[in-house]
Amino acid sequence: MNSASGRPPAASQALVLPAKPAPAAGLAGVRRLLLVLLILALLYTVALIKGLLIPLVLAAFIGLALNPLVAWAARHHVPRAASASLLVAMLVLASVLAIGGLMEPTLRWFHTLPAAIHSIAPHLRPMTRQLDAASRVTMSLMSPGGGREAIRHPAAAAISAWDLISAAPRIMATILTVLMLTVFFLGYGEQLLRRLIQNTPGFARQRDVVSVVRGIQAEISRYMLVTSMINFLLGLLTCGWLWLLHVPDAMLWGTVAMLANFIPYVGAVTTTVMLGLVGLINFDAMPMALLPALGFAVMTALEGNLLTPLIVGRKMRLSPIAILIWLLVWGWLWGIAGALLAVPMLTCLKLIAARVPGWRWFAIMVSH
Repeated sequence: MNSASGRPPAASQALVLPAKPAPAAGLAGVRRLLLVLLILALLYTVALIKGLLIPLVLAAFIGLALNPLVAWAARHHVPRAASASLLVAMLVLASVLAIGGLMEPTLRWFHTLPAAIHSIAPHLRPMTRQLDAASRVTMSLMSPGGGREAIRHPAAAAISAWDLISAAPRIMATILTVLMLTVFFLGYGEQLLRRLIQNTPGFARQRDVVSVVRGIQAEISRYMLVTSMINFLLGLLTCGWLWLLHVPDAMLWGTVAMLANFIPYVGAVTTTVMLGLVGLINFDAMPMALLPALGFAVMTALEGNLLTPLIVGRKMRLSPIAILIWLLVWGWLWGIAGALLAVPMLTCLKLIAARVPGWRWFAIMVSH
């Protein structure tokens, strides 16, 4: 017998066989976990240093929008640094004139907004009568005093001179940083890019890198310039429409429409609601009060569905779902600045991913 000879039985021999190596699925799960942790750490870092990144990204986009003009001047033997400084100086002058003209109506609206909103109540009383009755019934059920308590009105919001003075140094530092970075990108960006390409090994590889970089730069510059011109045209038409309707501070609302249009969907809806309130404040008759918002809604619908797709082209069109998710993420990370820069960043990433073989799936996912 095997037990007499000291040999273990066959079943026991099977138990001591070498164990099989661990499946590769475990390593894949670890990699996915590390990738998730890396993304979370990256988002935390981006939110933590937003004070540094926002001026850098904004200056890069301004430089890309103005780069075709600087390149045209360079072809006519004008130094890039000189043309860049001149363009930035003209941009600063236009911004100062615009801010100076819009500061007084903006502060006036901030101070008078609570009273103006209170004056809208008579216009909305026919539409809110049923809602008001339901609210009183609910208060009578929930309040022990039968809903007789006085309603506390919130204090009027106002911006004091001290608020502006205390915020001025930080705002001025951010503006100067953006201007200096813009001049650097326009004047010396080509030189820096040329040195980076020279360090690429191999002539064939250098040629490919130059082709890809030039293509991406041209497409992004065209997108930024065309988008800025379309938004400026929309703001100008909005200002003209409100001027025809004799709405006060038409230039202010045209500027708001221009800036808000950099945020697709959300900007148009927000501006329409604001112009609806402006119409209710300035006009007594209900059909006339709806004309400012209605006219802007028609203009932004034509711009978003006809003008922009025709000029920009299908290559740069983005999926609405991708836009909304991107706006949510960057609005959460950087606030209003993130919402304004989200779509230009997504468009740039799409153009870059479309030319990088390993990232073409991203360009397909965010395409319309």
